[in-house]
Amino acid sequence: MRMKLNRFGQLGLAAAASLIAAGTVTACGTLTVDFVYVTSSKAAGANNYGNVDVFEVNSESGRLRQIPTSPFPSGGRDPVAEAVSPNFANLYVVNQDDNNIVQFAIGNDGKLYPQNTINTPGIFPLAIAINGSLLYVADTYQPLPTCSPAEPCPGSVAVFPLSSSGQPGTAVSNPNGDINYWPLTAPHCPANVITPSAISAVHSGKYVFVAAYDTTAAANDTASAPVSNGCDRNGAGTAPTGYVFAFAAASNGVLTPVSGSPFVVEASGANGIGVQPSAIASDPGSGHIYVADFNGGKVYGYSVGSGTLEQLSGSPYGAGNQPAAITVDSAGAHAYVANSLDNTITAYTITDGALSVFGTYPTSTQPVAIMVDPATDHFVYAANYLGSSVSGYQVLNSSGAPSLVITQQTPYVANAQTTAMVGIPHGTQASQ
Repeated sequence: MRMKLNRFGQLGLAAAASLIAAGTVTACGTLTVDFVYVTSSKAAGANNYGNVDVFEVNSESGRLRQIPTSPFPSGGRDPVAEAVSPNFANLYVVNQDDNNIVQFAIGNDGKLYPQNTINTPGIFPLAIAINGSLLYVADTYQPLPTCSPAEPCPGSVAVFPLSSSGQPGTAVSNPNGDINYWPLTAPHCPANVITPSAISAVHSGKYVFVAAYDTTAAANDTASAPVSNGCDRNGAGTAPTGYVFAFAAASNGVLTPVSGSPFVVEASGANGIGVQPSAIASDPGSGHIYVADFNGGKVYGYSVGSGTLEQLSGSPYGAGNQPAAITVDSAGAHAYVANSLDNTITAYTITDGALSVFGTYPTSTQPVAIMVDPATDHFVYAANYLGSSVSGYQVLNSSGAPSLVITQQTPYVANAQTTAMVGIPHGTQASQ
């Protein structure tokens, strides 16, 4: 599929003027320590676009307050994922139903100014990650003529270079074919429909990991009469269902599968049947990744090494029911999981990569995204899909024992059907 690059030309002069003004009218006087961007997928406005709610974080209490001009149109229908550039100057929003990614410049006051829109090579993008000057996106299906929800095919990953201003370029070509994406297929069962669920680019920039679910194997394993599959391990109905695809990432954006990839997500002595990876996160040292299992209510931890995954001691670790999102704080000291069915957060300490639960805390209805405030690591926020809200918590450490307490006036009202969230430290945006 040919990428299209569109300008919001009619807004260019107005955006430029507003960005200049934003440098003088800021949130400095409000004790704002971060800005938080929360996407809402419910259609709104003439174009049926989703929204991006922009909250400022109070540095003393962690309370969220929407900025006066919030929300902003997401630039497409059904926004499902977000990422920010390393210099915090740009926000990228994935709009699934329009197959696009919209780049927004971020003003010093947190406001959003649409810049460019690109189409992803595949169909229905659902996850995004950025490392340095490269943007990675996972598409539900490859861009094949036969691919559709009625006739699904395996997913794919695409890579876009980012200019110094954050503008996405043309999708990087895959040297192993006349294509601009990397298919997600299992060697022993290439026809199986493997659907990506999350993507993570480790902080070192060396590797990209994609969590994925084999829907074909899942259907075959659970049929009333199990169906044979090329990936079966011990007869019909024994194919693993959860994978992590590992790629070595070159500076030019070319991805090379790591030896042994894709790696089966499974407990020691098990065969991986029924595992459904739903989220993935890496630690700031780039030495570990964590994969949430939606079906099993667990988190699998791995050491990364040279891209080859080795399961950590004690993994998998317990979580709540239907964990949908996971994050690690910037110090690599704590991890947090949003449990969408339980309406809870599971909080962990991290020691040599291993997770230990230090508490479970209630949220509003169906948390599907989670983040730690990037400026201080003192606050945790969960976006609640059915609650149409954000739950806030302050991280306390009493005699070395961490705990979470709710922030003032939580939960905070957002637009309907929240789907994703990211944050930036206040005052760190690059000059516009």
